[in-house]
Amino acid sequence: MRFLFAVILLLIMLVAASGCQVEDTTLESATMKADPILTATLSRDEPASPTPASEPQPTDSTVTAETQMTSIPVGTPVEETMNDGSGNADVEFVRAVHSTGGSWTFHVTVRHPDKGWEDYADGWDVVDPEGNVLKTNPDDPFTRLLLHPHENEQPFTRSQSGILIPEGVSQVSVRAHDLVDGYGGREVVVDLTLESGDDFQVER
Repeated sequence: MRFLFAVILLLIMLVAASGCQVEDTTLESATMKADPILTATLSRDEPASPTPASEPQPTDSTVTAETQMTSIPVGTPVEETMNDGSGNADVEFVRAVHSTGGSWTFHVTVRHPDKGWEDYADGWDVVDPEGNVLKTNPDDPFTRLLLHPHENEQPFTRSQSGILIPEGVSQVSVRAHDLVDGYGGREVVVDLTLESGDDFQVER
């Protein structure tokens, strides 16, 4: 008789405990549905960091500045556009600095009505009297390659170091190139024997 009473009491306790667990689970489920923040708190997994609303999510069409620079083909000098007067990339000022190692650094100021990646000044050259373009790397398209437009920076100055001037050359000309019209804009002749001129400066 005692054994039967103990079994019945045990069954009653199991049923009561099961009912509490179901009730607790139901309550937690209802609470999580009603409160997403609490849902993240109750979850054992680490919640993902929220993305600020002000930051647009990247899409397949998103292009970074770096991708633009490498995906846009850089213009190279074209024979029919060289010095035909149609170019409008003008060299406004040149500062040539001679280093102790014998090479030169040219700081060249260029003005061009850049319109974006479709039309911009894409390079400038230092040219000797024989028409040779002086470059630090023979495979470069220009003495100084310009990698992007400068719509909001006109005129702009860019530099190139390590330029070797052949022995006996005392004058060089500096010209600019634009992606659409090529050469043909204003050039500056630099007399390396002088300290300065109207549109150049020489430092030794």
